[in-house]
Amino acid sequence: MGVVPGRQNGAKVCGQSTRVGPMRFGAFVPQGWRLDLAGLDTDQHWTTILGVAQDIERLGYESLWVYDHFHTVPEPTQEVTYEAWTLMAALASTTNTVRLGQMCTCNTYRPPSYLAKVAASIDVISGGRVEMGIGAGWYEHEHDGYGYPFLSPGGRLGMLREGVEIMKAMWTEDVVSFEGKHYKLDGAICQPKPVQKPHIPFWIAGGGEKVTLNIAARHAQYTNYGIDLDQFKAKSEILKGHCADVGTEYGAIVRSTNFNVLMGTTESEVEEKKAWLRSHLAGRVADDKVESNMELYEAMSGTPEQVVARLREWEAEGMTYAIIFFPDVAYDRSSLELFANEVIPELS
Repeated sequence: MGVVPGRQNGAKVCGQSTRVGPMRFGAFVPQGWRLDLAGLDTDQHWTTILGVAQDIERLGYESLWVYDHFHTVPEPTQEVTYEAWTLMAALASTTNTVRLGQMCTCNTYRPPSYLAKVAASIDVISGGRVEMGIGAGWYEHEHDGYGYPFLSPGGRLGMLREGVEIMKAMWTEDVVSFEGKHYKLDGAICQPKPVQKPHIPFWIAGGGEKVTLNIAARHAQYTNYGIDLDQFKAKSEILKGHCADVGTEYGAIVRSTNFNVLMGTTESEVEEKKAWLRSHLAGRVADDKVESNMELYEAMSGTPEQVVARLREWEAEGMTYAIIFFPDVAYDRSSLELFANEVIPELS
């Protein structure tokens, strides 16, 4: 049968956003994509990834996250990058309670019917802990390297729209046929179905104003956007408008953002960690890439008191789920632990 975009959570007409519950937190495991396993021997990688994942669970983060990429940033190198859904399956069987997400799966890297099958299988393995982060894709070097067509933004967003509709159908219908501009299915069966009902939650990632946020208004339980607070506020207003247009409840969609964090008990300790990161990147990527990468840590790195104060500013604008990347976590878990012990209790 055909796929008709459904209404979000039985939502009604869009209204004002309301604060619903405490702030929630996730953290990335080291994966290599951001050179966060560089310097470790390959035989240390999995034990390191698993150890961090189990610490994320032990410390009370709600979720752990991976990236979906093949070539490192801030520029391609010969350093490792572990494949996202391979890690999802491995972590599903080696953790117990923490939720498992990708921020975010690139829709163009896998047929959405196949991705739906993979995600459903892992949802069963994990006992219903998968989050479905999905976006249109942006890393052209990876597309070229792996032989995936890199369409125009409009083309990739069209693929994303159809992909989300296909995944939702695969998780909720017995037999799926679909004919769109980019994908065609004729009698697809997805068994097992996910444990989670009515389906695995969608995180629609990206702030594209005309299409991505419209897809989010139609299908998302969660969104993820905003490189700074002003952008987050502007994108939120656009999302609100799309919710009104399609008849879904703006306040029912959880708005999340990713943050890059180095933490210390004192400002001097924070500066020491920044110096370590600069040294860690130096020689692995070009000098200008080192400096542009360091700029990513200025907004949210600091002492617990400073980080709490900055997150409260975001919270006041409706950001209620923060996903944290700690660049040093494979080598030093003090930032991960300090955040869990001193920041999370203040906000949750």
